[in-house]
Amino acid sequence: QVQLVESGGGLVQTGDSLRLSCAASGITTSRHSMGWFRQTLGKEREFVGGISAGVGKTTYAGSAKDRFTVSRDNAKNTVYLQMNNLKPHDTATYYCAADQATFSLFVRRADSEYVHWGAGTQDTVST
Repeated sequence: QVQLVESGGGLVQTGDSLRLSCAASGITTSRHSMGWFRQTLGKEREFVGGISAGVGKTTYAGSAKDRFTVSRDNAKNTVYLQMNNLKPHDTATYYCAADQATFSLFVRRADSEYVHWGAGTQDTVST
């Protein structure tokens, strides 16, 4: 059974940092494109960043390039989203996702390309 469990969200102030974790079971994260998405109430889910299978190349949405970092710990089978200098508009539910096992070296950006999803973790950034 495949499970993705996010953790690390919470209530922070503008300028603070958070590190989200995605602990995986039932899959080996290094064999998947692993993506982070976020969704605000009333809006569509959007891609934030991700890490590819294999050597772990990273890709980010333009709005996240300078502040967010995606990484993977193969020994722990866990992926992370480091978020720095948070802003109120970063407030959202953050989701971890995995595609099907692949030899591709590229990160998938579209949520329709992912087949495994975590339940999400809430990040709230106050002014």
